[in-house]
Amino acid sequence: METAATGPTAAAEERPGLRERKKQRTHDALLRAALHLFTTQGYEATTVDEIAEAVDVSQRTFFRYFAGKEEAVLAVLDLTQEHFLAAVRARPAHEAPLEAMRNAVLEGWDALGEAVEQVVPVELYLQAYGMVESTPALLAAHLRRSDEVGREIERVIAEREGLDVDSDPRPRVAVAVFAGVMRVTERLWALGGDLSMDAMRSLTTAHLDALRPSLAEKWRTGRSG
Repeated sequence: METAATGPTAAAEERPGLRERKKQRTHDALLRAALHLFTTQGYEATTVDEIAEAVDVSQRTFFRYFAGKEEAVLAVLDLTQEHFLAAVRARPAHEAPLEAMRNAVLEGWDALGEAVEQVVPVELYLQAYGMVESTPALLAAHLRRSDEVGREIERVIAEREGLDVDSDPRPRVAVAVFAGVMRVTERLWALGGDLSMDAMRSLTTAHLDALRPSLAEKWRTGRSG
């Protein structure tokens, strides 16, 4: 009796986890299908019905996971921004603001690649990233989301330096400068023809190294950490 009672109980406890994994598999399959169709036949030319059909689900199922095509594209790009924000938070306290942001980007790429690979192939992710640059509606949405992440990074930088982000302009200026460099890098990378991770890394390094040394210094003096 004890064994019979334990079996169904254990199965019942496992079901929520199984359901969540199934939902995640459907989400990722829809995302892969969407990005594949977008990058092969064009964003505007692809319909939600085609994406759903590629995964053998209904249009209604698609809309359970994504509000529309735009969100399906940006969902994987959001991984980059979420990863960057977490990486900035984790940088050592002794690093200057621009150094922390620079290292968060350059040293975080390997981990980012692993995170992306769990959802979509990295090559497909990079192709989608390049596609955003040539699609005005997607680019506008991407820049809007990047701006939201930028405001959060301003607060992180201010906290690291012991500053009030509303009274000291330096966190916002530093993040604006950094975001500007990254924006130029994204654009030139997308238009350059080589949509590889190595090309992005090389271009980012070159552009970040061009920042003025005065902005790369620590602002808080007398700090040993």
